[in-house]
Amino acid sequence: MASQDWMTKDFYAVLGVAKDADSAAIKKAYRKLAKHYHPDRNPDDAVAAERFKEVGEAYAVLSDAKEREQYDAIRNMTGGGARFTAGGTGGGGGFEDILSSMFGGGGNVRFSAGGTEPDLDELLRMFGGTPSPTRRNGRPGAFNFGGFGGAPEATKGSDVITSATLSLRDAVAGATVELTADKRTMTVRIPAGVHDGQRIRLAGKGRPGNHGGPNGDMIVTISVAKHPVYSIDGANLRMDLPVSLAEAALGADVEVPLLNGSHKRVRIKPGTPSGTVLRIPGAGIATAKHTGDLLVTVEVAVPKKLSKSAKKALQDFDAAMEGTDPRATLRAEAAR
Repeated sequence: MASQDWMTKDFYAVLGVAKDADSAAIKKAYRKLAKHYHPDRNPDDAVAAERFKEVGEAYAVLSDAKEREQYDAIRNMTGGGARFTAGGTGGGGGFEDILSSMFGGGGNVRFSAGGTEPDLDELLRMFGGTPSPTRRNGRPGAFNFGGFGGAPEATKGSDVITSATLSLRDAVAGATVELTADKRTMTVRIPAGVHDGQRIRLAGKGRPGNHGGPNGDMIVTISVAKHPVYSIDGANLRMDLPVSLAEAALGADVEVPLLNGSHKRVRIKPGTPSGTVLRIPGAGIATAKHTGDLLVTVEVAVPKKLSKSAKKALQDFDAAMEGTDPRATLRAEAAR
């Protein structure tokens, strides 16, 4: 975005925050809007895509302390959106008076709410300042009035905001993906062990720095596609393990499939209730710090259809268990 655009775009209004909002409020507003207008939630919606872009642009400026300071200075100087126009006479105030006095008080340069926007580099040259880096790299940069021609300050480039959707396997193992941001496509490495909704920062992958300053960073919001068996819980993996009524009641050794394609046999103890969690150490996500576990939740599978012989067997079982009430203490416990 060219710095001229800062005169006409109200980034605070785009994010719906006050001009004195702190960084936490700005980040909260951005996350809410980015989630609402995210392309994954609004496929083929051009309006939502444009709003998502606008929200990202606003956050990129307001989340960077130096960019925000420059933006606020420009907005204050221009009265929050007015433009420069040439010619005309009459009264005025503020920046108009300064310009008029510098050019002999003849009113040849006015500041008003309409007219044609000039070349800011030319305006800076009138003051003896350094032209804005906007013309060289197409992104906002500092208005280098400092010292009227002094050496410009090296500043870090702005961050860029984007997103990536990974399969669960890629999220667990890490993956190299292509991401597009600011009309650039680049290959980046997503580390192992990311989870749904996580934001990761890739150093130096953002917009170029100004006057030799370092590049900004790329902030990537991760979405992890659902897997039919496994889910991510920190460094651990979770899964449900269906068992039969007989296996839960009598006990059994059951095979559990692991994400790496192998399997592990676990012992179901006699009388294991549904909801019991079994732990398989080291079968979770391997990160730089440690390797998580696989947490297996036992689920007693209840058949939806029974043959006559199966029904008879269950009726006989129920008769054999006469006098046993699984809800015997429920009422008393509920009354506590």
